[in-house]
Amino acid sequence: MSESTLKERPPGRAAGPREQVAAAVGLLDRPLTSYYLVLGCTMLLLALGLTMVLSASSVRQLQATGSAYTLFQKQAIWMVIGLLGMWGASHLPVRTFRALAYPLVLLSVVALLVVLVPGLGQSANGATRWIALGPLQLQPSEPAKLGLVLWGADLLARKERLGQLTEWRPLLMPLLPGAALLVLLVMLGNDLGTTLVLLTIFLSLLWVVGAPGRLFIGILGLVGLLVSILIVVEPYRMDRLTGFLDPSSNQKTINYQGTQGLYALSSGGWFGTGLGEGRAKWDFLPHIETDFIFALVGEEFGLVGTLMVLGLFGLLAYAGLRIARRVRDPFTRLTAAGCTAWLLVQAIVNIGAVIAVFPITGIPLPLVSYGGSALIPTLIALGMLLAFAKREPGARQALAARGPGPLLRALSWLGLARR
Repeated sequence: MSESTLKERPPGRAAGPREQVAAAVGLLDRPLTSYYLVLGCTMLLLALGLTMVLSASSVRQLQATGSAYTLFQKQAIWMVIGLLGMWGASHLPVRTFRALAYPLVLLSVVALLVVLVPGLGQSANGATRWIALGPLQLQPSEPAKLGLVLWGADLLARKERLGQLTEWRPLLMPLLPGAALLVLLVMLGNDLGTTLVLLTIFLSLLWVVGAPGRLFIGILGLVGLLVSILIVVEPYRMDRLTGFLDPSSNQKTINYQGTQGLYALSSGGWFGTGLGEGRAKWDFLPHIETDFIFALVGEEFGLVGTLMVLGLFGLLAYAGLRIARRVRDPFTRLTAAGCTAWLLVQAIVNIGAVIAVFPITGIPLPLVSYGGSALIPTLIALGMLLAFAKREPGARQALAARGPGPLLRALSWLGLARR
C-alpha cells in the first residue's frame, strides 16, 4: 500500500489487514533488515546452544570430572573466540576476504592431509576427522568449508569479470579439481556428512553463476555414484542405511541412537518437560550434545521450541539470500550464497537425521551443537554476511544516520572514546 493511501486513513480508525501487511512488508524491506536478522538469529541460536550444551552434558560430565560445567566452560570459551572472529570479519573489507581465500584453502588441504597420516589423525566412530594439539582436538574439515566458499567465489568472480563463464570448460577449471580434492580428502577420512556439505557449497556456487542444467545433471549423477561408493565400502554406513530404511528393526543396536532421539522428541509434547528436566541425557541418547542436540531441544522445550529453532534458521537463510540478491559485487554475491547454502543444508541434514527423515551422518547443528572446530568458522562466515549486509543499497546511509552504538556511546560518556 502506498504512503499516500496510509495518510488518507481517517484518524482514530484502526489499520486494516492490508495496511498491517503493508507495514510488515515495509519492516522487512529496510536497508538494515538483513544485518539485524543475521545478528539477531545468530545471538539467539548461540544463547540456545550454550544453554542446551550445559543441559545435555551436565550429567555425564558430573560423573566423569566431578563438575557439571566442564563442556559448558569449553563451549563458552569457543563462543567468545568465535564472536571475536565474527566481530572482526564484520569490519573487514571485501578485498581482505579475497586475499584470504587461497591461503585458507591451501591450509585446509594441508591439514586434511595431516589428518590422514597414521599417528597424527584421531579417529572416532569410524571416521578420521581430528588433529590432536595437546588437550585440543581440531577438525580441519570445518574451516575447509569456509575455504571452499571464499576460493570458489573469488575464482568465479574473476572469471565473470573476464567473460569466461559462457562455456562449461572455463567454468569448471580449476574449480572442479580443487573442490574434488577437498571432497576426496574428506571422503578418505570417512566423513560423509561434511562431504555432502562441501558438495552443496560447490553446487550452490555453480547455481549462482548460472551454470547450465545439463551440467548439474552430470555432477549430481557423479555425486550419487560417489555417495554410493562411500556407503558400500564402509559396513557401518551400509548398516545405517539399512537401519534407516527399516527403522522398526535393530532398535537396540544399529537404530538405537535414532530410536532414542525420536523418544526424546515425542516425550516433549507441546511445551516440553522443562529446561534441565530431560531424561534422554541420562545415558540414554549417545552424542546428545553434538549430533542429537535438537532431540534434547524437543524434549525440554517441546514442539514450540523446535519450531522456534526452525524459524530462526529460516530467517537466517532468508537474510543470507537477501544479501546475495541485493549486493552488486559478484564475489560478495557468491560468498553470501555459498555461506547460506552451507549453514542451511547442514542444519537440514542434522535435523532431518534426528527426526528420521535422513540417515544419520554425524554433522553438528550450526551454532547449537557442542564443538569449537565447527563454531568458530561458522561465526566467521556469519561475520562476513554482516560485512556484506553493510554494503546493501542504503545500508551505509542507514548506519551513518543511526549514529554510534550503545558501546561507543558509553565509552564516549566515560571519556574513553572520541565523540
